[in-house]
Amino acid sequence: MTRWLNDEEQHAWRTFGLATRLLTDRLERDLLAAADMPPTYYELLVLLSEAPERTMRMSELAHWTNSKPSRISHAINKLEQKGWVRRQHHTGDRRGWLAVLTNEGLDALRVAAPRHTESVREHLIDLLTPEQLRQLADIGQVLLDHLIDRDSR
Repeated sequence: MTRWLNDEEQHAWRTFGLATRLLTDRLERDLLAAADMPPTYYELLVLLSEAPERTMRMSELAHWTNSKPSRISHAINKLEQKGWVRRQHHTGDRRGWLAVLTNEGLDALRVAAPRHTESVREHLIDLLTPEQLRQLADIGQVLLDHLIDRDSR
């Protein structure tokens, strides 16, 4: 038997859904306007910038972004065209490829990061009280734990 949402649950669900879609859209538009960089590219550059020697296996990038390898390969191709990333063979693994963040890519990230951070602050962080921010983190963690656990079955 279906457990339909009551009015309060329906309101919470619809408000959450619309707010997350609008927030994602705003952050994407701001990042594109500031650095001509879609969020997917930004996320890949951040991951590479934080990796040892600014290098990660393509399969790791797919895992950490919850993306299919073909999607990562396409994005890395675009980043290579911009000169922000280069691809190289993984030593000892003929089939393995590495993505390496170039100095130009690091520079592009340094340009994009301040505006992206300002956008996140303006449209999310600074709107919430410290308690609301803690609650948001707690809610996010509950959802992540559930979804990651469910996907690993």
